[in-house]
Amino acid sequence: MLAQPAALPDLAGTTSAPLPPARGRCSARLLAYLQGYRSVALLDPVAPTVWDDEDAQLALHLCYELHYRGLDGVDPELEWDPAVIALRRRLERRLIAELHDEVAGWSEMPPADRPMDVDEVKAAMLSLATTPRGPSLSSHMATDGTIEQIREFAIHRSAYQLKEADPHTWGIPRLTGRAKAAMVLIQADEYGEGRPGHMHCELFADTMRALGLDDTYGAYVDDLPASTLATTNLVSAFGLNRRWRGALVGHLALFEMTSVGPMGRYAASLRRLGVPEAAPFYDVHVLADEHHQQVALDDLVDGFVRSEPELAADVVFGAAALTAVEGRLTERLLDAWAHGRSSLRRTGPRWS
Repeated sequence: MLAQPAALPDLAGTTSAPLPPARGRCSARLLAYLQGYRSVALLDPVAPTVWDDEDAQLALHLCYELHYRGLDGVDPELEWDPAVIALRRRLERRLIAELHDEVAGWSEMPPADRPMDVDEVKAAMLSLATTPRGPSLSSHMATDGTIEQIREFAIHRSAYQLKEADPHTWGIPRLTGRAKAAMVLIQADEYGEGRPGHMHCELFADTMRALGLDDTYGAYVDDLPASTLATTNLVSAFGLNRRWRGALVGHLALFEMTSVGPMGRYAASLRRLGVPEAAPFYDVHVLADEHHQQVALDDLVDGFVRSEPELAADVVFGAAALTAVEGRLTERLLDAWAHGRSSLRRTGPRWS
């Protein structure tokens, strides 16, 4: 029997995320611990692999949310609780190790015993940006996507887009020189150049409302499968660990280098489906990322590798890991839709 929970502070009125139901022993124990049952052991029930495990990915997501807006009813002091951090470190290390194994054989990844120079890193980044490794989700949406599918897609993206830019911003104090200036330039655009209502996370909330969706932060976490949570957990792992600042640079750079075409197709699909009021979020990315893609490669990546050449391979790994998790998510969505199923964990409409 669990001991009585510790007293919690009154957190009414915060903008934190709601607590979702558990998906297994690991997330159940973590949720109990976060709600005050401090006698619960957190490290015992962890799946053999975590990349596609529902329980492990939810637990990692909850650990990370403590570093963003927090969780409803959870003491903010638990952000740095040793037991929670130990669980987070165990899960994120295994996630990164699994992704290392996944991409180790890709042509862009260098041999472990040979360093990469700047030109090799940039060539690898360009290859990752231009070499298809599976079907294109944005192409499907532009030609065949339905309004139900684009609503589901927005739900999948909400875990990241409603805090867009925040995970990458962790990297700013960890960079120097040209790379730091480039990241600041990119992030300033993401935050709307300081103009209320123009931040990309706010524009995505507008998109959700236009699609009849709930734009409340964290509202759809229980709908999101492990493959979706892995996309957000990966960038949080890179952003919150100085050790992985090179991977964070590669992750952000590839995002910017591959954004223009897909964002344009998503905007076109919304107009085709009769909801043009949901398109401005994507239109803004088409305009901004036309410039960002060059800044990302020629200043962010180039500047970082020249200043920290020993982390050159990490830059490529970060980009490859992004490609891998996005590919897994795309496969899930397209397979579900091809078989007439919802791509979300729960069935039934999630919109008004």
